[in-house]
Amino acid sequence: MRTQNKTQISAFLLGLSEDHRLQPALFGLFLSMYMVTVLGNLLIILAIILQTHLHTPMYFFLSNLSFVDICFTSTTVPKMLVNIHSQSNTITYKGCITQMNFFLIFSVVDIFLLTVMAYDRFVAICQPLHYMVIMNPRLCGLLVLLSWIVSVLHALVQSLMVLRLVFCTDLEIPHFFCELNQVVHFACSDTFPNDIVIYLATVIIACCPFAAILYSYSKIVSSICAISSAQGRYKAFSTCASHLSVVSLFYGTSLGVYLSSAVTENSHSVAKASVMYSVVTPMLNPFIYSLRNKDIKSSLKKLFGRITENVHIVLRLNKSP
Repeated sequence: MRTQNKTQISAFLLGLSEDHRLQPALFGLFLSMYMVTVLGNLLIILAIILQTHLHTPMYFFLSNLSFVDICFTSTTVPKMLVNIHSQSNTITYKGCITQMNFFLIFSVVDIFLLTVMAYDRFVAICQPLHYMVIMNPRLCGLLVLLSWIVSVLHALVQSLMVLRLVFCTDLEIPHFFCELNQVVHFACSDTFPNDIVIYLATVIIACCPFAAILYSYSKIVSSICAISSAQGRYKAFSTCASHLSVVSLFYGTSLGVYLSSAVTENSHSVAKASVMYSVVTPMLNPFIYSLRNKDIKSSLKKLFGRITENVHIVLRLNKSP
């Protein structure tokens, strides 16, 4: 069969359900989740920026994580909402490649930031006397910059590998966004080089950071167990409890999606499972940090207090003659 010109190829995102009766409910659900994600992470960023005592390496990485989570969900959810609202599941070939590229960038930055935050907690608990010397502003900035550079390069390589492929017909992707594996496996040309690059990237970019996180927390647990007082152990553990919860949620859901895709051939089930790490986890991160972190909780209270005070002032000025 003669392959089509790539500029004429359209992709069809089949979404989470083919039942049209569920579309209004899905639209309302994902719109609500997206708004909560954006507003929640923006509040975390504002609380960190406005409170000077939160200008530490730990909260510097957290503010970057919140920003990435906003971008992460913004690559997929708005397009899905537009498709549901317009009752059209199409996306252009260029749009599909662009969405895939940005999804790869933000997902990998997310992984690296979680790894860097684990290293930050490792230094804080295992080498507290040298913490400010080791985690200096220059190193923190370099770690974040390196995370972005590696993520962009990885996404560029994967996108270029996809661009070399040819497709016989219009794509029907059983997902709510252009996921790399799904797009590659619909190609008519040889995908073996793409598969090799994808597997190597998975080992280097996903498995190695996860191993580094596990190593960091094994050292952290050893250090915490060596603390004699129960109060000291609780205080040391509470400093990394929020991050450990986020890591468990992100990697737990990602691993669940990977295992489910290996066990089942139902692509719609995999798409639904992907919602957990691509939509639900970024939404829950602000709640985890605000509920389990006393500094963030108190900063948010001060922020809401300022907002409420300013609203009262505006209302008084409007009422005055």
